[in-house]
Amino acid sequence: MRNGGGRTSRIRRRKLFTSSESRGVNESYRPEFIELKKWLKDRKFEDTNLIPAHFPGTGRGLMSKTSLREGQMIISLPESCLLTTDTVLRSYLGAYIAKWQPPPSPVLALCTFLVSEKHAGDRSPWKPYLEVLPKAYSCPVCLEPEVVNLLPRPLKAKAREQRTHVQEFVSSSRDFFSSLQPLFSEAVESIFSYSALLWAWCTVNTRAVYMKRVPRRCFSAEPDTCVLAPFLDLLNHSPDAQVKAAFNEETRCYEIRTAVSCGKHQEVLICYGPHDNHRLLLEYGFVSICNPHACVYVSKDILVKYLPSTDKRMNQKISILEDHDFIENLTFGWDGPSWRLLTALKLLCLEAEELTCWKKVLIGEIISDTNEKASLDIAQKICHYFIKESKAVLQKVSHMKDEEVALINQLTLVETLWTEELKILQASAETLTSLQTAFT
Repeated sequence: MRNGGGRTSRIRRRKLFTSSESRGVNESYRPEFIELKKWLKDRKFEDTNLIPAHFPGTGRGLMSKTSLREGQMIISLPESCLLTTDTVLRSYLGAYIAKWQPPPSPVLALCTFLVSEKHAGDRSPWKPYLEVLPKAYSCPVCLEPEVVNLLPRPLKAKAREQRTHVQEFVSSSRDFFSSLQPLFSEAVESIFSYSALLWAWCTVNTRAVYMKRVPRRCFSAEPDTCVLAPFLDLLNHSPDAQVKAAFNEETRCYEIRTAVSCGKHQEVLICYGPHDNHRLLLEYGFVSICNPHACVYVSKDILVKYLPSTDKRMNQKISILEDHDFIENLTFGWDGPSWRLLTALKLLCLEAEELTCWKKVLIGEIISDTNEKASLDIAQKICHYFIKESKAVLQKVSHMKDEEVALINQLTLVETLWTEELKILQASAETLTSLQTAFT
């Protein structure tokens, strides 16, 4: 046998290849991170556990320099490093915010500061942090209209709401920006442009950590809970990550402890919350692969589409579901149709003589084998409808990627979302087939 041949050698090579593929590439040598490290050190923070790195699956993140044990503090970021509304009030913007009526929101204050400091360029003391922030974002509000049109219906509606919200946020703040003209030699309209404010809004919306602040009269009644945390905000999301994160009032530091051990040179991850992929894309601009919280939403119109059009009690049944909050959050998941979806279908499938039993359905009682079978059959039809739709959209996205090269990153994001939804639906279809066999 030749040296290096055979099955054992092939397995060994595969393991090495897999390991090197998932390993992060150190980026601490990059000029922007060298400057950030100096900036943080000047503010009394010097990390010894983590370094910036680029990972194949998640992009830029933080890698452990040494093995981390369970319960170990991995970041303790001093308050002096945090960008808060207090930071804004202490700045040149403070006097303008204090006298403006109606009071601006905390988010507007943070966005205004970000745009102002970015405009200041080299003169900004926050430049080292601003330099490592993304230049662009992939939240739905940043996607091109033709890409938004490819999103699943429930997410598409929320994406349009998000765009409207940001547009209103910008337009309603124009007078406030005009009041800042004495601070700038250039016209404020050119500084506080829609694109600049969109970037700032996305920065706050996608990167801020939660930190409850004391309400102040100079701000609107909206909660003041968004804080930007340089370096810490490089931590990427994993639905399985276990960490404890909070601001420590005694040490005056924002602290993160890992609840599990982590090997040397591994990516250190945190969990942004038990979010499905729609929410992750809407709020953070990414999709999580094999997300246990991912699901496919079933809207009322799809629900009714596969029910008998001759059912004279259909409106009554829909009203019952609406009155008892059973018309929203109906989903397919990795384990099959949700209990809420099956319950809604069972009620909708009740025969006229069974309708008096609707309360029993809502608490999970079985009415009849016929009702059980009918609800499973319709669930399967809906599932197959979504599978067909997912495949059609994926095919359309594939064609668009060939034709719209400038949109390839946005299209790839949408493609990932639909691919994950297709996997969920295929898993649900298998579960439903197994459940249906009990009635054959």
